[in-house]
Amino acid sequence: MQEEFSIAGVSVARGESRRIELPVVHLYTDTEMAIPVYVQRGRKPGPTLFVSAAIHGDELNGVEIISRLINRRSLKSLRGTLIAVPVVNVYGVLNQSRYLPDRRDLNRAFPGSAKGSLAARMAHVFLNEIVSKCDYGIDLHTGAIHRSNLPQIRANLDDAETRKMAAAFGVPVLMNSTLRDGSLRQAAADLGVRILLYEAGEALRFDEFCIRAGVKGVQNVMRHLGMLPPKGGRGNIEPFIARQSGWVRAGSSGIVNHKRQLGDHVRKGEVLANISDLYGNHLDSVLCNADGIIVGKQNIPLIQEGEAMYHIAFFHEPHEVLENIELLQDSLLPGETF
Repeated sequence: MQEEFSIAGVSVARGESRRIELPVVHLYTDTEMAIPVYVQRGRKPGPTLFVSAAIHGDELNGVEIISRLINRRSLKSLRGTLIAVPVVNVYGVLNQSRYLPDRRDLNRAFPGSAKGSLAARMAHVFLNEIVSKCDYGIDLHTGAIHRSNLPQIRANLDDAETRKMAAAFGVPVLMNSTLRDGSLRQAAADLGVRILLYEAGEALRFDEFCIRAGVKGVQNVMRHLGMLPPKGGRGNIEPFIARQSGWVRAGSSGIVNHKRQLGDHVRKGEVLANISDLYGNHLDSVLCNADGIIVGKQNIPLIQEGEAMYHIAFFHEPHEVLENIELLQDSLLPGETF
C-alpha cells in the first residue's frame, strides 16, 4: 500500500479519514459541481477498494448502503484503503434522473475524455482519480424506474479471483455478465481492477432488505480481501451462478394482474400474469418461457405490447436457489415476509 495517497490533490495519511470534493466542471451559473468522496485508510497495509453508488442518478439504495458502511465500527480495524463514493452522477441525483442533463448514460461513457462531453469528462475524472488508484471495486445499482431487481451480483465470473469475490459477497444469485463497451466495468478491467456490480431494488426507492444485504455483502468482500478481520460463526450462503437469463415480454397492451413475484421459482408454461382491458375483459396471459427464478420484475400495472415484464435467471437447481434466498431474507429481516 502506498505511503503517499491523494485524491484531487488532497493527501490522506495512514490511519486518517477525509471527506474530499472531487471537482468535475463548472455549471453555466458559475457553480462548481463536485463528486463527494470519503477516504479511510487503515494504519496497516492492505488492498485499496472503491465502493460507488448512483452512477445512474435515480438508483439510490447504494447511497444508503455507503452511508451505513462508512459508519460501521468494524472499519476501525481497517487494513488498506477504502474509497467510498456515495454519489457519482451528482447531476442525475439532483434531477432524480438516470441520465445526465444531455441525456447521456454515464455508464456508457467510460473511459471518457478530459475535453469531451459532460458525461465523458465525468467518466474521465472518476476513472483517473478513483478507479485507477484501486485494486478492487464494488459498484452499487438498482433496477430501473418501476422495475425491481432481486439482490444479485453481476461480474465476469470466468475470472477465478473475481468469482471468489462474488461468492464472498453472500447473495444467492450470481450472474455471469459480459463486459459492455463504455461501461465502468469494462474500463476498470482495462486497468486491471476487478469489480463487482451489485443489483438490488428499484430506482428512486429505499429497500431495507436490499440495503442490509448490500452493507453485509461489502463487508464480506472486505473480509475476503483481508481488509477487515475474519468473522466467526456461520459462513455465507452458498451462491448459485446463472450463465443465462432472459426477459418475458407482454403479448398485449393493457392492465396487469401479477400472479408471481420477485424471487419466485417458476416453471416453463406457468402463468406469470394476466392482462385485461379497461373493462376487465381478459386479453392475454403472460407465460413463463423456462424454469428459473424471477430476478427482475416490472412493478407498474400498465403494460404496452412487447414491454419486458419478468427477468428469469436459469439454474440447474432452482429449488436450492429459492431456499437460499429465503435464508438470506430470514437472516436480514427476521420475522418479515419478502
